[in-house]
Amino acid sequence: MTSTNSSTVLLVMDIQERAMSIASDSHQLTANLQTAIAAARAKGIPVVYAVLGFREGYPEVHPENKMFQQLFRSGGWFVLEKDEGAAIPAAVAPLPGEIVVNKKRVSAFAGCDLELVLGRYRAEQLVLTGLSTSGVVLSTLREAADKDYEITVLSDCCADRDPETHDFLVKKIFPRQATVKTAGEWAAAL
Repeated sequence: MTSTNSSTVLLVMDIQERAMSIASDSHQLTANLQTAIAAARAKGIPVVYAVLGFREGYPEVHPENKMFQQLFRSGGWFVLEKDEGAAIPAAVAPLPGEIVVNKKRVSAFAGCDLELVLGRYRAEQLVLTGLSTSGVVLSTLREAADKDYEITVLSDCCADRDPETHDFLVKKIFPRQATVKTAGEWAAAL
């Protein structure tokens, strides 16, 4: 178990093999994530991973859930827990003792025990990274804001299928509820 002298937690969300294809430059995204993760570990900040994964037959997916049904039909990065595509890339994989929560919805809070984990760390500040900016990052940011967390989004540790959507969110929407920094800026400020 990671010990910490901080109430900050770095969340690495939906950074999974199959999802990496949505990043226009997955190598740069990986390098930025490595910077953030290394900085967090060096300062004793817990790194918590949230991944999307479903059971065989997708019993968690309601027939009326438009987004997940669309992903399922399109063959998008809809993954089973045991699929290779569900794996976290080795370059940013958790160390022994780092927690991985398996979520069943878009927000990192939904369908998993993330709140219990954050409670263990007495988290007050969340640093968000993930794929996609318009999916897990936006949904988690909104829910975290409603739960009164202080939030930082690492803009270069997120990506979206549509770069314009990513830019709009990190420049226009996220600053209303979060501090937006690059991985380098965040690491230098620790």
